[in-house]
Amino acid sequence: MTDITGVHSLILENRSRLELTGVTDVDRFDEQEIALFTQQGELTVRGSGLHISEMSVDRGKLSVEGEVTALIYGDKDRKKRLSFFGKLVK
Repeated sequence: MTDITGVHSLILENRSRLELTGVTDVDRFDEQEIALFTQQGELTVRGSGLHISEMSVDRGKLSVEGEVTALIYGDKDRKKRLSFFGKLVK
């Protein structure tokens, strides 16, 4: 297992493939929006035809394919909202 503490990177290739590291949780996702949490806070990915092509929770890695139109960072302090995976467990 790789230590992902404090490390977050984002690589966007041709607005059609997004590689993220430092992902700690995915809150929700559909074809137009993916809301997730990173080591550096909230991140919302917007676009069309979005789908998660690879996800590794233990490595904190996420790959997204589709047309990316916006990357929006939010609050660094994570709110006490229940995540997508938290809802599945509960």
